Amino acid sequence: MAEILSPAGLLLLLFAVLSVAHGGVDDKCAACNAVAGELEIGLSNEKPRNHLDMRHRLDSKGQREGKLIDYRVSELRVVELLDGLCEKMQDYTLEKRGSGKPEWVKVYDWDQLKENKPEARAHSKAISSYCGRLLEETEDKLAELIRKGSVEAGGISRVLCQDLSKHCRSSPNTVDGDDDDEESEAEL
Repeated sequence: MAEILSPAGLLLLLFAVLSVAHGGVDDKCAACNAVAGELEIGLSNEKPRNHLDMRHRLDSKGQREGKLIDYRVSELRVVELLDGLCEKMQDYTLEKRGSGKPEWVKVYDWDQLKENKPEARAHSKAISSYCGRLLEETEDKLAELIRKGSVEAGGISRVLCQDLSKHCRSSPNTVDGDDDDEESEAEL
C-alpha cells in the first residue's frame, strides 16, 4: 500500500493537532478581544424589553403578589447574552492582515474562504474552546457586572480582557486592551 504521508508531513500534522489540543490560542489578548467583540454585538443588538412580571399569586383580596423585575438587571438578560456566545465564536478564524500579524476575523461564508480550510476550522474550534474556558473563569463576575449596569456596549473588552481575565494588560497607549500580553508576544 502506498505511503499516505511522508515523515515530515506526519510531523507537521502532529504539530498542528498538538497546537490545537494544548489550547490552540497563542495570542490570548486578541482572542479575548474577539470574544468581547461578539458580546458587544449582542449588547448592541439587544432590543428593549419589558420588566419581568413575577406576580403570579393572588392574595386574599385578589391582588397580585410577587416581584416585578427590571429586565436590565435580570438573570434572564445575562443568560440570553452569554448563551450561545461560544458557538458563535466557531464563525471566527485567524487570518493574516496588512500588518502581517494574524487577527481573529468573522467568516460569513466558509465556502468563499481562500485560506487552508482545515486549518481555519481548527482555529475556529480553538477560539470556541478558548471562549468556553474564558467564560468559565469570568462568568460569575461578568454576570454580576452586567446586572449592575457596569458593563455597557463599548466597554466589554476592557472589563473582560483586562479587568477580569487579565489576558490583556492596560497601558496609557492602549485602547480597549489591544496591547498583547508578554506571553502572547513570545509565542507568536
